[in-house]
Amino acid sequence: MASKLLASTLRQTLTLTPKPTSTASHLARALSTAAAVAEPYEDTDGISMKGVKISGRPLYLDMQATSPVDPRVVDAMLPYYLTRYGNPHSRTHMYGWESDSAVETARAQIADLIGASPKEIIFTSGATECNNISVKGVMHFYKDKKRHVITTQTEHKCVLDSCRHLQQEGFDVTYLPVKSDGLIDLDELRDAIRPDTGLVSVMAVNNEIGVIQPMEEIGEICKEFKIPFHTDAAQALGKIPIEVDKWNVSLMSLSGHKVYGPKGVGALYMRRRPRIRVEPQMNGGGQERGIRSGTVPTPLVVGFGAACEIAKKEMEYDQKRITELQERMLNGIREKLDFVVVNGSTERRYPGNLNLSFAYVEGESLLMGLKEVAVSSGSACTSASLEPSYVLRALGVDEDMAHTSIRFGIGRFTTEAEIDRAVQLTVQQVKKLRDMSPLYEMVKDGIDIKNIQWSQH
Repeated sequence: MASKLLASTLRQTLTLTPKPTSTASHLARALSTAAAVAEPYEDTDGISMKGVKISGRPLYLDMQATSPVDPRVVDAMLPYYLTRYGNPHSRTHMYGWESDSAVETARAQIADLIGASPKEIIFTSGATECNNISVKGVMHFYKDKKRHVITTQTEHKCVLDSCRHLQQEGFDVTYLPVKSDGLIDLDELRDAIRPDTGLVSVMAVNNEIGVIQPMEEIGEICKEFKIPFHTDAAQALGKIPIEVDKWNVSLMSLSGHKVYGPKGVGALYMRRRPRIRVEPQMNGGGQERGIRSGTVPTPLVVGFGAACEIAKKEMEYDQKRITELQERMLNGIREKLDFVVVNGSTERRYPGNLNLSFAYVEGESLLMGLKEVAVSSGSACTSASLEPSYVLRALGVDEDMAHTSIRFGIGRFTTEAEIDRAVQLTVQQVKKLRDMSPLYEMVKDGIDIKNIQWSQH
């Protein structure tokens, strides 16, 4: 295996290279041009990073933010870093030909997972770029006749921001509300359609709450009115079965690092019949049929293709195992804690996403207390904000409950031992915080705190 060869070479290099003295190491850090050195350092008591000290590396339960790269994917990628490093657009020699062949193989692997033709796959830098090309590219191309977009209030930020950008250019956008389970009302979608509607964009699997929208039904409505249908399927790829013809999508955004592939690569599905047209958002050498100029990164694309091939073979097994782990976690928490709410539909849901609200607990305090578990309080793209999740607010979740939400992401490499430890730590921390909460004491005493008239001093 290429990875074994590389590991062996690195071990030999490290053995032969003398370790720098601590003084030299400190000097190297001092002279570093990096704005901040974020390397964790280990001491006798554990690991410290950014002021946080823990006994060892935390359990990883944030699969919606990113997934670890499958070792088999790394093995597929390594030759294209070490020996087959040609530019896939070089047409005059073997290095270019073998890279081009690898890119086309990956294109076919990705297409196979979603039931598409390889000719309908365009490589990009990720799902954010795909969403920008889809939303802005379609509306700019058809701007003379189409001036209206329909999307939902719970879309990913890059779709919402692309829509706001269009609004600044004079386009109209309808943001459909969702029901308390996170799903859209199909009648509201039908009522929102206008003669000048140029695009409907609905996320397949929500990144924060994991609900699965009724894609086939939405596709039928779009087909009836002859409106292009775009979906952000970054969280759906490799996790639920996708058939582009069944869903009737015109455009679909895909990401490599959500399916145990590398970061920095994505793919845009663009239907050929009936053909959908977009205005390119990047100009250059005309690669990817002129839709996305720039050299295609062969190792990343090969990794994405390998990840999709593995996902197709193991999706059913992964789904079954992840469902069992999710049930184990939810039951374990509910056995020991009351006032725990699952956000979003429990029926139409990807099991690897478990978004829970713990009443009478401050979410940020809970996150800080769970230093040994890598989880988040919402989308990784917006988790730096202390505002409650806009997705949960769209579901009608009270602001105090929205503040207490934690998203547990379960994946292919999550173990039962990790789930049990995460349950133990979560229960322990919630109990500790509730012991300090006067509101929880009042509720336990039977007082309805929503009807209390609080006086100001």
